[in-house]
Amino acid sequence: MIQFDDNTKQSLINVSKEKNLFLEGNILKIIDHNGDEEFSNYILDCIERDKDVRRKRLEITKKIQSQNNELVTWKEDHEKISLELNEEIKRTESAVLKAENAKKIALNDLDLLQKKTQTELMGNIVKVALGVIIFISLTTTGLYILSLMTSKDVDNIGTAWNNMFGILLTNAFSIVGTIMGVKYGSKKDC
Repeated sequence: MIQFDDNTKQSLINVSKEKNLFLEGNILKIIDHNGDEEFSNYILDCIERDKDVRRKRLEITKKIQSQNNELVTWKEDHEKISLELNEEIKRTESAVLKAENAKKIALNDLDLLQKKTQTELMGNIVKVALGVIIFISLTTTGLYILSLMTSKDVDNIGTAWNNMFGILLTNAFSIVGTIMGVKYGSKKDC
């Protein structure tokens, strides 16, 4: 046990009254008050204050540990969410790239289909136009030959036949020229 002289005891008591400073810790368990009632009360007061301080420190420590556990949990949750978000961003970017590629392929297919359809349409128009021209030419020629065989005055029919062939030939070139102009005029690099 530790014993203090009367001056030291009185100094400790005065410091506690004037500056509100008290002894703390395990040393309080081994101090002998030697029957001095005022010093005994001082030691008991120090022990009570020490208990309060320790209790408050323990509460603060528990609170800090609890907050620390919450922060660790929050950090783990945050990292998990961040990882999931990054994975979702990668999936979205991949889906966007696939969609863009599919769009390019679809546009290319559509362009090829349009060109094929236009070519087929132009071919059909040329065939029909040439068929009509050939039919009218053969019919007109047949009528001219029939007129030559049946009648001696064919001057009017010959002129009409020449005009008909000129008109048919002009129309044929006009149709073919228009179709070729549309075909080459609709190219993208023009």
